[in-house]
Amino acid sequence: MCLGIPGELVELPGDGTDVAKVEVGGVRRAVNVGLLDGERLVLGDWVLVHVGFAMSKIDEAEAAATLELLRGLGAAYDDELDALRGSDIDPGRN
Repeated sequence: MCLGIPGELVELPGDGTDVAKVEVGGVRRAVNVGLLDGERLVLGDWVLVHVGFAMSKIDEAEAAATLELLRGLGAAYDDELDALRGSDIDPGRN
């Protein structure tokens, strides 16, 4: 199952790329925010992350409600976090 998971922006692109850092369930990962072109993004904003891309900006209340629901899925949520831990699109890493 592939889920969209809320992530909190902890680092914004500053190097001419569309790559930002989000934190999801204690895991920090680089995600592409290029699909949110035109959105004003600031640290602390929440985005819905799917397969390495921020798909939409969401508010904190929606993020909290979604995370609560996802945690209730148990194994599916844990599997998604494991997949997130194993992925990295950080252009600075080889």
